[in-house]
Amino acid sequence: MNTNRFLDFLKAHNQDHIVDHFNKLPSNSQSKLIENCSDLDLDLVFRLHSECRETKGVLSLTGEIKPAHVIPIPETPKEKKYQRDAHCAGESLISQGKVAVLIVAGGQGVRLGHDKPKGTFPISPIMNKTLFQIFAEQVKALSVCYNAHIPLLIMTSYENHDDTVTFFDSFDYFGLEQKNVYFFQQGMLPTITPVGQLLLKDKTTLFVNPDGHGGSLRALYTSGLLDLLIKQGISELFYCQVDNPLVKIADPIFLGYHSLAHAECSTKAVRRKKIEEKVGVYVSLNGKDTILEYSDFGGRHMSALGEDGSILYWAGNTAIHIFNLAFIKSLNDHGFALPYHCANKELGTVNLEGSAESFKVWKFETFVFDAIQMAARTCCMEIDRSEEFSPVKNKSGPDSPSTARQSMINLHKNWLRDAGVNVPSGLKVEVSPLFALDKEELKSKLKGTIQSIEKDTYFG
Repeated sequence: MNTNRFLDFLKAHNQDHIVDHFNKLPSNSQSKLIENCSDLDLDLVFRLHSECRETKGVLSLTGEIKPAHVIPIPETPKEKKYQRDAHCAGESLISQGKVAVLIVAGGQGVRLGHDKPKGTFPISPIMNKTLFQIFAEQVKALSVCYNAHIPLLIMTSYENHDDTVTFFDSFDYFGLEQKNVYFFQQGMLPTITPVGQLLLKDKTTLFVNPDGHGGSLRALYTSGLLDLLIKQGISELFYCQVDNPLVKIADPIFLGYHSLAHAECSTKAVRRKKIEEKVGVYVSLNGKDTILEYSDFGGRHMSALGEDGSILYWAGNTAIHIFNLAFIKSLNDHGFALPYHCANKELGTVNLEGSAESFKVWKFETFVFDAIQMAARTCCMEIDRSEEFSPVKNKSGPDSPSTARQSMINLHKNWLRDAGVNVPSGLKVEVSPLFALDKEELKSKLKGTIQSIEKDTYFG
């Protein structure tokens, strides 16, 4: 974009404050500002701003909401047989090289007191392995177990991309082949005020924000990675976010349920612990499965109880999904299909004169789970929270490093006890994915050779 077109565009959208600032800059800084703005979809953000002003940022839910069908944790012989069939189908997908893994990891660990990419946060209870290492070791173990090619994709952000790549490089990709690990950045959108003004972060840069975890499906397409995976013969993408160390990467049972349902998009759900739990809910809306954010769902539905007195809409979102690659492609072929949501935020900054300022701003982002309602066929599987869901979001209290570490200890203690090992309650245990991916493999490895442990123990 040349200077005249850039200035005309700003004037047409009432950005006179940016124009005035631009005219005061030296020519090299003017060029830099134009260059920095050329990578941003300004047309999109102004269109979204206009739409948000019309709706006042409020999502209108109309139609019939019902509990969605969710495959339960198996109890009956029929359910257990279906799970065994799913396990076989999922193992077949992995062994045929049909599965890739995506870790969404664009955030920093600032809320944890860790000013680095969140995936570099040390979390395991004995070895202090980072979140990235735990996931990478699972991918390696699965690759060895099934003699399979499993690409690992890491979605970063502008803020943490270089640090993330350097981290993997410094640890030699945790035993994975470097050529099978791919990094790509999520998109950024300009942040805008409610009255429609863009904001300057510095003399040549606008304030921007990530376009949400839904942007992962767009960035896969625009980066060329989607086509690359399809050319490699891969058909399914296992998706999770970086903050849950209990995730079963490329879980064969989950992949199998997804395959047997011929689903384009699948989800794992946990039972909500209490009415007040702030988690998205998997429901049926007008006959289509979807996930609704708790803030959009409304108090009446969030607190609704079934005939037996239990929570009616119990299926809580875990941010663990499987996407069919052809489906992801269809979401991008005619412009990105996922809707943008408007978030009202407070932005604290220092202005160009060095004074502290605070602004009310709108940030536009996409949610990856909005893809569910666009899928022709979906699948949802219930999981045990204690085995698969313990996210790290807060520095202390619920959903913190301490609760996640304790969840890991409890899980691995249960594995050992199932294998016949006596584990005193006060001890720490940790099982490396490279030693055993699940309790069945651990039992097979130990073969009754250990009756009891007397101290903190790492199996690696």
